[in-house]
Amino acid sequence: MLRTLVAATSLSLLLPAGAALAEPPKAAPARKADLADRVAGTYKGDVASDARGSSRSNVTITVTRTGPNKVEIKSDYSRIPTVTIPLEKAMDAILAASGPSVFLLDTVRSPDRLDLTIDDASWSGTRVK
Repeated sequence: MLRTLVAATSLSLLLPAGAALAEPPKAAPARKADLADRVAGTYKGDVASDARGSSRSNVTITVTRTGPNKVEIKSDYSRIPTVTIPLEKAMDAILAASGPSVFLLDTVRSPDRLDLTIDDASWSGTRVK
């Protein structure tokens, strides 16, 4: 009788563990979209002023999310180097939170227009993707 009770207790302790192992893994919860998600995309525009050169048309800028509220800026124009910019929201604008670069996107007045100043080159353009 004692042996049966011990065996039954042992089996009952193992069943929940075995049942938990048989369950499919649960998907990780989707992360909440942030400022970097909002601005990520491809933009086309013009370098209006450049302290080290002349203006240039049809410059493509690619904005890629690299972390929470952080983006990487890449350009097809060699005068605008690749930079990583932390973002913050102020009123209706998304701005560079720190650093020497200027990043400005007005989410209300012109939500698809981006203005940048990187390495003394000022660029303005609109989202194409």
